[in-house]
Amino acid sequence: MEIREKQDRGKQNCAVLWYDRPASDWNEALPVGNGRIGGMVYGNVGCEQIQVNEDTIWYGGPMDRNNPSAREKLPLIRQLIKSGKIHEAERLCRQALSGTPFGMRIYQTLGDIAIDYDFGRDIAVEDVSAYERGLNVEDALSYTQFQLDDTVYERELFMSAPDDVCVIRLTARGKNKMNLEVTQSRHHMYDYSEKASEDSVMLGGNLGRDGLDYAMMCKASSPDGKVEVIGESIVVYDAAEVDLYWSAATTYRVKVQCEDENLDESLAKKKALKAVLTEKLEKAASKSYDELKKRHIADYQSYFDRMSLTFDLDRAAFSTAQKTTDRCLAEIANGSTDLGLEQLYFNFGRYLLISCSRPGTLPATLQGLWNRDMEAPWDAKFTININTEMNYWPAEVCGLGDCHLPLFDLLKRMLPNGRKTAEVMYGCRGFVAHHNTDIWGDTAPQDLWIPGSFWVMGGAWLCTHIWTHYEYTGDEDFLREMFPIMREAAQFFLDFCIEHEIDKKTYLCTCPSVSPENTFILPNGEQGANSIGVTMDNQILRDLFCQCNKAAKILGISDALDRQIADACERLIPTRIGSDGRILEWCEEYAEKEPGHRHISHLYGLHPSDQITKDGTPEFARAAELTLQKRLECGGGHTGWSRAWIMNHYAKLWDGEKAHENLRQLLIQSTLPNLFDNHPPFQIDGNFGSIAAMVEMLVQSNTDRIVLLPALPEAWRSGTITGVRVRGNACMNIAWKDQKLVKAQICSGRDTVRTFVYHDRRVELMLPEGVWTEITFS
Repeated sequence: MEIREKQDRGKQNCAVLWYDRPASDWNEALPVGNGRIGGMVYGNVGCEQIQVNEDTIWYGGPMDRNNPSAREKLPLIRQLIKSGKIHEAERLCRQALSGTPFGMRIYQTLGDIAIDYDFGRDIAVEDVSAYERGLNVEDALSYTQFQLDDTVYERELFMSAPDDVCVIRLTARGKNKMNLEVTQSRHHMYDYSEKASEDSVMLGGNLGRDGLDYAMMCKASSPDGKVEVIGESIVVYDAAEVDLYWSAATTYRVKVQCEDENLDESLAKKKALKAVLTEKLEKAASKSYDELKKRHIADYQSYFDRMSLTFDLDRAAFSTAQKTTDRCLAEIANGSTDLGLEQLYFNFGRYLLISCSRPGTLPATLQGLWNRDMEAPWDAKFTININTEMNYWPAEVCGLGDCHLPLFDLLKRMLPNGRKTAEVMYGCRGFVAHHNTDIWGDTAPQDLWIPGSFWVMGGAWLCTHIWTHYEYTGDEDFLREMFPIMREAAQFFLDFCIEHEIDKKTYLCTCPSVSPENTFILPNGEQGANSIGVTMDNQILRDLFCQCNKAAKILGISDALDRQIADACERLIPTRIGSDGRILEWCEEYAEKEPGHRHISHLYGLHPSDQITKDGTPEFARAAELTLQKRLECGGGHTGWSRAWIMNHYAKLWDGEKAHENLRQLLIQSTLPNLFDNHPPFQIDGNFGSIAAMVEMLVQSNTDRIVLLPALPEAWRSGTITGVRVRGNACMNIAWKDQKLVKAQICSGRDTVRTFVYHDRRVELMLPEGVWTEITFS
């Protein structure tokens, strides 16, 4: 069996998720995607189900939700906060600062594809033998296979980026042929489902008032069977081999030109979508299956093969090759360490990013590309107070900087909306965004959530990713293009911040200001979330302001705004340590309502920033360690993405054992059977944050130095990481054996001098552009 042989090779490389039963629910199904379209494959025996997504299936059109009362009431809100009347201030915030309406647009499922086999009787998984389903993340192929009545049935599926279609190969090898029916559905939320041609069907509709029109189309072909369309179904008879081609589109990308003035607008959109999908599927069907598959694998591997992480393979490969993935997950709860599962988890995380965020697509949402619901948890939007940012933490270090680009496209869409929000709601220049955004780049506050909604730092945090991308790529053209957005984000805070005195010194502070989603307790017992100049705000602004000044210098810009930004940076509240030795979360030493809160926002300066480092600011590193200790003692890390953030924190503190233990706990407590991260429910940020931490455990870089194996745990005794990117536009290969560095190489994208640190040793090397240089420590 060709499929089984190929997957056995992948299992030895810790690159195959595999199972001996079909998925019992969505959290066991396996994800496929090409960045724009995606699906969740169940691997059912009698009736296969593939839940499908398209990245622009968002209900409703753009809205202006800026609250017209905000600008008038902002001074009173600030006065109430300064007076300690937090309850009154927050009540007014809810009325005057909330978006109108309070919610933005939501990301929805596209629907489902069903492939219903007619075996002549009802068949369950217990009726078949040699059942296996899986996902090979080396070549981005999903497969299902089983035997029934001396016939082997196989399904292979991939989402091709080069051809922008889903391709499904169905085969029956043995005495029996296939009789099957293929249908598309979208609950009851569609306008038409009909024959599109003699071998294809199309389903479509509209996504609400001012919303997009959408359609999906499926086409079938068989070299030996009969194919016909009956009603809204494709029916195939007596086939040993069937190929299905599927794709979807919306009017977000398909532009409609109605040349016939008598043609209804909705019909014109339907006609345009049908033409686009028909052309896609016909082009795909004109190629052989092998050619489509070859093109798909070559494209995917051009991303996946850029880097690798391999542990001691003799130990690692055994578990994932011999045991199903869900069994491996279950067994580590007994206290064992499974290097094969950890390596597979890392590979799966890279696979997810490649599959849900490509140049030209939308960025990864709270659920990446994959969403089964019409109304998903938190609307499956872009949550920009940690989650969207975490989605892209592994992008640069894993050599996937081009997967980062959709985030910057989103920032461009947010810019005009953010300017309007800044002016209408706050009377400020520049651009601002709060803690969520959507497909249209909405920047007004989301929800009526006092601890989160009125946080004005979302756009600022996203802008720090511009500098990160530049640091890893050295792409000056990119920096020049995006620099105005950074400056407008900074400009907003020059107007928005107020002066506030602490310990007889006057600082520039945000107000109102929240430490995302956390709540403090005042000395009088009153609880609140909104205050002045919280630590995270100051840390984000310090990054943004400094990065703006550095970018200006690189681009040869020196003007009044540049000087104002530099001056404002010097006037921010510094990160401070409280009386108990921990990093202060707010500008005053308040008690915490939830000492084990999932957000650890006041450690932004430790990660993703490098304002706090083990070797540069040891006093603050110790305070950060105490902060983490207290959070975990009080139940912190109880969500998947929070645990991933903790992993990164411990990696930055060079504590490999605690970083690795948190990886184990994430796998035990916060990982679903299909290796999706479990908040709960599913959120993809934990997948991405944790693999970023795995890299941070092995190499860390900033402008001052590159640290090798800073947080290597005992469990990872031997291994290699190749193709890993570091700041300064360079690529590295690192190998270690028995906990000791044995080889390190670097190739720089420019002539430069870099400093390298390994344990207590330090070396400075001249690096010529484009030449691999060995790093040795005397």
